[in-house]
Amino acid sequence: MGWLDKLKNKRDETQGAAKEHTGKATGDKKMERKGKTEQTKSNLKDAGEKTKDAFDK
Repeated sequence: MGWLDKLKNKRDETQGAAKEHTGKATGDKKMERKGKTEQTKSNLKDAGEKTKDAFDK
C-alpha cells in the first residue's frame, strides 16, 4: 500500500469523523449517518489494501 493511499484513507476517515460529530452536535441524523458511512468505507479500503500487501510479499 502506497503512502498516498494511506493518506487518502486517513483523510476520508477524518472527514467522516468530523461529519459524524457535527451531525451529533447539530442533531442532524442524516449527516451523522453519512459520517459513519464514510468512516466505514475508509476502514474497508484500508483493510483491502493491507490484504493486498500481505499477498504481495
